[in-house]
Amino acid sequence: MNFRTWVRAISLCLAVGALLPVGALAANPEKTLRYAFLGPETGFDPAQINDLYSAAVIAHVLDAPYEYDYLARPAKIRPNLAEAMPEVSPDFRTWTFRIRPGIYFTDDPAFAGKPREVTAKDVVYTFKRFFDPKNKSPKVAGFIEEKMIGMEELRRQAEASGKFDYDSEVEGLRALDRYTVQIKLAIPRPRFLYNLADPATLGIVAREVVEKYGEAIMEHPVGTGPFMLHEWKRASQITLVRNPTYREKIFDSEGVDPSGEAIAKHLKGKKLPLVDKVVVSIIEEPQPRWLSFLNGEHDFMERLPFNFANYAIPNNKLAPNLAKRGIQMERVPLSDFTVLYFSMVNPILGGYTPDKVALRRAIAMAMNSGEEVRLPRRNQAIVAQGFVMPNTTLYDPNYRSEMGTHDRAKAIALLDMFGYTDKNGDGWRDMPDGKPLVLEYDTLSRADYRELDEVLKKNLDAVGIKMVMRVGQWPEQLRMSRSGKLMMWNFGQSATTPDSGSPLDMGYSKSAGQQNHSRFSNKRFDELYEKQLVMGDGPERRAAINEAQRILIAYMPYKVKTHRIATDLWQPWVVGYKRHPFRRDFWQYIDIDADKARKNGAPAM
Repeated sequence: MNFRTWVRAISLCLAVGALLPVGALAANPEKTLRYAFLGPETGFDPAQINDLYSAAVIAHVLDAPYEYDYLARPAKIRPNLAEAMPEVSPDFRTWTFRIRPGIYFTDDPAFAGKPREVTAKDVVYTFKRFFDPKNKSPKVAGFIEEKMIGMEELRRQAEASGKFDYDSEVEGLRALDRYTVQIKLAIPRPRFLYNLADPATLGIVAREVVEKYGEAIMEHPVGTGPFMLHEWKRASQITLVRNPTYREKIFDSEGVDPSGEAIAKHLKGKKLPLVDKVVVSIIEEPQPRWLSFLNGEHDFMERLPFNFANYAIPNNKLAPNLAKRGIQMERVPLSDFTVLYFSMVNPILGGYTPDKVALRRAIAMAMNSGEEVRLPRRNQAIVAQGFVMPNTTLYDPNYRSEMGTHDRAKAIALLDMFGYTDKNGDGWRDMPDGKPLVLEYDTLSRADYRELDEVLKKNLDAVGIKMVMRVGQWPEQLRMSRSGKLMMWNFGQSATTPDSGSPLDMGYSKSAGQQNHSRFSNKRFDELYEKQLVMGDGPERRAAINEAQRILIAYMPYKVKTHRIATDLWQPWVVGYKRHPFRRDFWQYIDIDADKARKNGAPAM
C-alpha cells in the first residue's frame, strides 16, 4: 500500500469507524478490559525484569507495602500491605513498618492447599532476592546504593561460595516479629520510602513459590494483588483474571483534583477490582494498534501513536468525529525522556580523550531534537534539556542547557578541528588516523522508529558522518546493550518515583551494565551522585544534580532528546481512567458501563 492509499484508508476508518466495531458480534458476559502494549514483555519476576511492559503486569499481580493514591495530585504515598506509614528515624537511617495481618497470597500449588499469609519474612526475602547473584538482577546496583547494613557483605559471600544464604540475618534487613520489618541503612536516605511503593520492584513474593518454580519463576507470578496471570502467549497476548481471594479493598482517595472528581464519585465505596478480566495484546506497529482501537476491538489506547496525532487530535484537541462517538482523551506530559547513548567502551565512539569527546559532542549538536518533535513526533513531545524529568520534585521547565542545543555549524567546526575530515574524497568524514568513520546504530523496524531514524540520519548526513542502521528486536537489543555490545542505541526511560535524581544512575560507574548503558565513569560525577542521594530536596540538591548533569553534557555519553507527551484515548463505555505520573497499575480502577457499551455496539460485558 503506497502512502496516499494508506492515508485514504486511515481517513475512511476515521469517518466510518463508529460503524465498524469488529468485536461487536462477540458475546462476553464478563467485564473485560482490552488494550495493547506497544512492545513485548520479558517475564514476570520483579527481581529479574526491568522493562516497562513486564512491570505493568507485575504491578497488578503483586503488592508492595505502600502505594500511590490513584487520584491524589501531587503524587501521595499511602499504606497498602502495611498498616500505617513507616516510623523513620530523624537521620533517615532506620525505617520500621508493620505488615497488616490477614492478607493472603493467591492460592497456588506451592502452598500445598493451605492459606498462606503475608508476613515480615516475605518482605525480607523479597529484598534479598535482588542481592542474589544467581538472579542477575538489573536493579541490584540501585539497592546496593541504599546501603542496607550487611547486605553487600552477604552478596560478596554468595559470589565467593556460589550460593546465597537467605537464612542469614543481617542488621540492615530484619523481621522483628511476624509482621514488623526494620531496615537499617549505613547512610541517610530521605527518599527510601519510594522503594517500598513500587510493586514492580518490591512486589512481595513467597519463598515457597520461587523455590517451586525455580528457573520458570518468570512464568509464575504469585502475589496478593487484584489480578492473577491466567494465560501468557509470549510477545503476543497476556490474559489476567480477577484474583478470587483478593482482600476486601474499597476505593478511596485523598486530595482529588478537579479532573478526577467524576472518577472519585463513580468509584466511591466500590470494591476493587471492577473488571473480571484484562486481555493485553502485543501490537508493536502503530497502524494496527490504532485501527484495533478505532474499530472497537480495544477499549483503551495507551499513548496514541504520534503517527496519527494529526488525524485523531488536530491542534491537540479530539477530532470532531471521534468526539461524536463519545471517545474520551487525556493529554499529559510523561515523567520520562528519550535518549540515545554512545558506548564509552567502543573503539570509535568511546573514551575520554579530547578527540573522542569532541566526536560525541559534535554528533549530539548535529542532532536536531526540535525537528524530531515537530516532524515524526507531531509536537507530542518537548525538547529535553537534561536528565530531570517532568512531574518530579526538582524539575524546572525553564532550565536550559547544551543538551537541548542544535548547532550544525558548531558541530562541523568541532569535527574539523579534531581531524574528523574527508581524507579520501568519498564524501564522508574519516577518523583522524584516516580509517573510515562509520557509526552503527541499532533500531527497530516499526513505522514510528523509521520516521525517527530518518531525521537522525538526515542530521548526521548533513555534517558528513556516515551511519549504518542495524534493525533488531527489543528484548535482544536490551540484553546486548547491557553486555556492552552496541555502539549506539535509543530508548525511553520512565520515572517510577518523584525523585529527580534517580535517572542520574545512568552515569554512575557502579551501575555500568545495568542502568548505565553507556558504561560512563567519572570520579567527580560519582561523588555528586552519591552526595545528592543523601540530601533532602531543595536548592542545594538541585545544584548538585545540575553540576552532575553538566559533567554528562561535557563528556556526552548520552544525548537526552525529548520528554514525551502522552495522549490516552478510551471508548465511551470505559469509566475510571486517569494517568498517574508514577504508579503503573490502574486496571483495578477501570469500570465498564454495560449500557453504554451496548448502545455503542460493543461486545456484551
